[in-house]
Amino acid sequence: MESQNFTRGPVSTNETQANGTTITFALPIFMFAGGAIGNLIAIIVLSVSRQERKSSAFYTLVCGLAVTDLLGTCLASPLTIANYLDSDVLKVTRVCEFHSFLLLFFGLTGLSIICAMAAERYMAICCPYTYERWRVNRRFAQKFLFFIYISHIFFCCLPVMGMSVSKVQESGTWCFIDWGGHEPVAASYSIMYGVVSLLLILGTIALNLAVCGALLLMRQRTAQRPVTRASVRQRWRALSSAAETQMIAVLVMTSVVVLACSAPLVVRVFAKLMLKHHSEADLAAIRIASVNPILDPWIYILLRRSLFRRLLRLSRRGGSSTRSGSSRATQRNPFHPELTRESHVFAHLMRNANIMTKLPATVKFTPRDAQRPLPDASRAKTRPT
Repeated sequence: MESQNFTRGPVSTNETQANGTTITFALPIFMFAGGAIGNLIAIIVLSVSRQERKSSAFYTLVCGLAVTDLLGTCLASPLTIANYLDSDVLKVTRVCEFHSFLLLFFGLTGLSIICAMAAERYMAICCPYTYERWRVNRRFAQKFLFFIYISHIFFCCLPVMGMSVSKVQESGTWCFIDWGGHEPVAASYSIMYGVVSLLLILGTIALNLAVCGALLLMRQRTAQRPVTRASVRQRWRALSSAAETQMIAVLVMTSVVVLACSAPLVVRVFAKLMLKHHSEADLAAIRIASVNPILDPWIYILLRRSLFRRLLRLSRRGGSSTRSGSSRATQRNPFHPELTRESHVFAHLMRNANIMTKLPATVKFTPRDAQRPLPDASRAKTRPT
């Protein structure tokens, strides 16, 4: 059977299949190159940053996520590429178990680090005293990353210990746990993995919403608090500095990318438990999860601090002019509230205190009176009541 090609003439079915295989083989190579190069650039960008940024817990977790994505790309992608060259690579039991472990471990570790980043920002903004008492710094974040790695290595090694079985999936290009198995032990591990992943996703969403809500509430309280203009400006600059704004932006954007890439695989875990087999959906879910290490580093690269400094400068210029005009218009005279501070009448009345004492309460001044010359104090006349 032949398929007609209008640009090159008739093409055989074998040639069409060969072209499709070439495109399919090139895809994991491009994904491997994109993930490795992007994460290397992100690690370099984070390493050359200022010392105060490198010593913070948040950027330690960000660097840990970049290293995790780099390791996952460099360990899992070569096995996938080798399987395209030789379809019998993943049929080896130990190789299949190792490939399944990599997918389990790096998928769960990425979710855990994102949740830890959200928890760190929540404590820093909503619980500052606890944040200081626990001394959440670079060393604390390194210890927490070590705990995440050790605990997840043990949890993801349970299938190798007999808790579940790893097998080649129907597409023949990747290995994963027997998430659709009918054995109680295999089903229990699939439930555990799905529940832990779901809790990490929900926890990250809840913490991000709490952080954004706390910032909006702080801004509202700061705007409504009756304090001087200088103190408001200093407090809001401390709250909306370039470093704080960049942390929140990096957290939100990274959370969106990681959750969007990890959620389909978690959904498929629960779908498999309900005996809904769909090999194409499973393959699409694992491919979407593989895109995560490629997108994450570009968030750190593009959302640099210099960009946020420029944006904040532009926003503060517009906001300062608006606030200065509104603050002048809202300040009132304590003696006569209807007279504003910018009124010329008020300035003349303060210079001539004797006129103020002789004016009855019914006299009101309008802005037009500011253009008229005031009479002398001895000839000031009042209207009859």
